[in-house]
Amino acid sequence: MACVLETPLRMSVLSEVTASSRHYVDRLFDPDPQKVLQGVMLLYLLQQETSSTELRTECAVVLGSLAMGTENNVKSLLDCHIIPILLQGLLSPELKFIEACLRCLRTIFTSPVTPEELLYTDAAVIPHLMALLSRSRYTQEYICQIFSHCCKLRHWHSCGFKSSPQPLLCANGPDHQTILFNHGAVQNIAHLLSSTSYKVRMQALKCFSVLAFENPQVSMTLVNVLVDGELLPQIFVKMLQRDKPIEMQLTSAKCLTYMCRAGAIRTDDNYIVLKTLPALVRMCSKERLLEERVEGAETLAYLIETDVELQRIASITDHLISMLSDYFKYPSSVSAITDIKRLDHDLKHAHELRQAAFKLYASLGANDEDIRKKIIETENMMDRIVNGLSESSIKVRLSAVRCLHSLSRSVQQLRTSFQDHAVWKPLMKVLQNAPDEVLVVASSTLCNLLLEFSPSKEPILESGAIELLCSLTQSENLALRVNGIWALMNMAFQAEQKIKADILRGLSTEQLFQLLSDSDVNVLMKTLGLLRNLLSTRPHIDQIMSTHGKQIMQAVTLILEGEHNIEVKEQTLCILANIADGTTAKELIMTNDDILQKIKYYMSHSNAKLQLAAMFCISNLIWNEEEGSQERQDKLRDIGIVDILHKLSQSSDPNLCDKAKTALQQYLA
Repeated sequence: MACVLETPLRMSVLSEVTASSRHYVDRLFDPDPQKVLQGVMLLYLLQQETSSTELRTECAVVLGSLAMGTENNVKSLLDCHIIPILLQGLLSPELKFIEACLRCLRTIFTSPVTPEELLYTDAAVIPHLMALLSRSRYTQEYICQIFSHCCKLRHWHSCGFKSSPQPLLCANGPDHQTILFNHGAVQNIAHLLSSTSYKVRMQALKCFSVLAFENPQVSMTLVNVLVDGELLPQIFVKMLQRDKPIEMQLTSAKCLTYMCRAGAIRTDDNYIVLKTLPALVRMCSKERLLEERVEGAETLAYLIETDVELQRIASITDHLISMLSDYFKYPSSVSAITDIKRLDHDLKHAHELRQAAFKLYASLGANDEDIRKKIIETENMMDRIVNGLSESSIKVRLSAVRCLHSLSRSVQQLRTSFQDHAVWKPLMKVLQNAPDEVLVVASSTLCNLLLEFSPSKEPILESGAIELLCSLTQSENLALRVNGIWALMNMAFQAEQKIKADILRGLSTEQLFQLLSDSDVNVLMKTLGLLRNLLSTRPHIDQIMSTHGKQIMQAVTLILEGEHNIEVKEQTLCILANIADGTTAKELIMTNDDILQKIKYYMSHSNAKLQLAAMFCISNLIWNEEEGSQERQDKLRDIGIVDILHKLSQSSDPNLCDKAKTALQQYLA
């Protein structure tokens, strides 16, 4: 709905808003355009500098009440350009009017339908808000609240697990944190932590939590800020104490968590180990409200996500692992109709609780085998994960997959619990149709289930995994391409001929070349790993090279000629060594002078790894007991290979020396 603000309105219609404001408020949301136009009076009067301050203040108050209504109310007000009008109002010299405008802005910006970017459209707004911070406790409270709600991250990590409750996407340009930081947010807000008003202290604290999230620049600055002679981290720790309101404990724990994750506080610092971590575990207990338990678990998951020692400490603090199993018991069974309100509340938070518990289990079990074992032994744990994989809530599905991924790093669990509960079935279902962020974690988990010692490998193959994984290798998303090819590499390891043939058919030569020329080194390495696994055991090598030999040799040549790192070239030479181990396949090397010259070049390379890999090729080509070995030895002698072997037999590197001597013995035998 667009409102025409320029239409002239007779001032006499509204001498005092209070009495008839309801009438005009109703008009603002009327389907009849004429009535809407009358309703715009409130906004019009607010802009008129000829109106009395009392009248303009009253207009702002009424509009603020309106904004507290439905989301449609807020949308209508936004369509009427209320934000620029209120921001203009902040230029008034009248404090009461400024406070009323800020209160209304606070209400509008805290609505989910308001784009945060509207605060940053005019570059003069942020510095002006900073200047208004000193005017009164109300300006402090409202401005900090506006900043907290309008500070969103520009980026979000699709692969790494970020379990913090903060992030959202925002538009291009400098991100919100940077804009606020550059306008002195830290210095202007820090002293508010010692305000006599609890609300001001609380909003300032919330502001710091959103400013510090994933931001090393802000976090490093916060560590050194002094307020009344005390460093900020010390103030945050005081706010963690049990006698402080829970909201304050939680938010200060977030500040310390984000500063720690951004590298400003060490993970072994007492502020983290003895203060922040135990406070967050406390938030997970039954005594806390459901929403507090969700926030506590999510923040703790983020704190310990990448640190093994913190994971171990958390796992033995207050029986956390068993405490979390209580998160799955909502909604609780309702005994009487009087509990209907409770049921509604429980239902609302049940998804969030399960999501938070899965996230925290995923972080706890990320590295330590004993912790994973404890998690899996928690009552009905595997059933809960399996159920979580098919939940309607995308957030629960994602965190259940993350939890499964974390536990799938355990060889022991892959062989036992994962098999007993056939987790591959719901996992394959998740992979059929899911957004990329779920697919990335689910395909990583599948990579683990396809390891050669996992009993799930067979049934996964039978359920059409090859086709699915081959399609992932064509994804625009890099993480999905890597996971698709990685899973195929695991699948091809020590596999039978039929599976290898199915993989090659599913990928197509064209796609294989595409992957071998991928700009990402991870994709390239995994594709070479796949080729190496496909080209193992003689009958398989000969079979594959008889159908795909020409293309594979072409790819090998391109990589050995290209600008690639040592690891890539080493892996490529190992593929050549495998080809050289074939019975008929080795002829593809012997008849290719270009490749022979490359092997010779790498035998004399400055890098020992590459020399060794090239030597493996030569050893496989000259091995005495094989048919045609004499002709191959003669040809290789003619191109100078024996001379290089003599040199290498004097090498100071024991591996090279031994390998060269063994090869020379083939010539003497």
